[in-house]
Amino acid sequence: MPVFRFILQRVFQAILVTLAVTLFVAFAIRLTGDPAIMMTAESSNVTEEDLAQIREALGLNRPFFVQYFEFITSLLSGDLGESFFRGSIRDLIGIAMPATLILAVASLGISILISIPLGIHSALHKGGLSDQIIRVLSLVGLSFPNFWLGIMFVLLLSITFPILPASGFESWSALILPALTIGIILTATNVRLVRTQMLETLSAQYIMVARAKGMNEGVVIYKHALRNAAIAIVTFLGLQFGNLIGGLVVVELVFNWPGMGTLSIEAIAQRDYPLLQATVSLLAIMIVAVNLAVDLVYGLIDPRIRVA
Repeated sequence: MPVFRFILQRVFQAILVTLAVTLFVAFAIRLTGDPAIMMTAESSNVTEEDLAQIREALGLNRPFFVQYFEFITSLLSGDLGESFFRGSIRDLIGIAMPATLILAVASLGISILISIPLGIHSALHKGGLSDQIIRVLSLVGLSFPNFWLGIMFVLLLSITFPILPASGFESWSALILPALTIGIILTATNVRLVRTQMLETLSAQYIMVARAKGMNEGVVIYKHALRNAAIAIVTFLGLQFGNLIGGLVVVELVFNWPGMGTLSIEAIAQRDYPLLQATVSLLAIMIVAVNLAVDLVYGLIDPRIRVA
């Protein structure tokens, strides 16, 4: 029963967070101004009667909480309504969301493939030359803004040496540069995490006992030390994936990647607030869902979390 109670608590907290975030998003978007006036800003002969008709047609003349409740019920039914200018929001997000998820998974995959071997190597050679080089490189990586690294990749590998496409998603090769940009930035953080976790695990008593018994060093490192360090690493990567989805906006813009970030920016530029509300809310819900999943898995693995 404690497990069941733990799951219920976390799910309830996630629902509250989701409601709070979507409510804040809806409120903040409406602070930007009257959509009817924004939509007709370039027309010189718009009357108050025209504006009133637009508000009524779009449902903007109803109380805020009524509009918010309708948005939530529509969200639950999968019907996200219509964009002001571009048709069905569900269709638009149906195109953008897979592109964002592909980019996020590819970026995280690149980071895992690089950071775990480097982090283990750095921990095993603590204080050595290679450890110091890896630590300096990770610190340098943390200092780079992702948009700067992306622009450098475009200048070097798309313009100076036209090897890879600089924008769009017409072929899988277009995925390489944006995924590398985000993956390298993530690697700078993840290397330090893997190194720290491995150092902590390698100093544990059971590792010393295993070595004292003459156990093969590879078995000690990869079967015992890495397996125990993996709990914290996997948890962090899961949380990082959730935050990554929300942080792809800048990189998507640099590479003109047709994902949720680009769609959100286009909605802002067009003052298309139903589309903006839907994209931002869905991104927030995804982040909450990923964090919930990580929280549940970690709680099921480690009983201490359930009583914390």
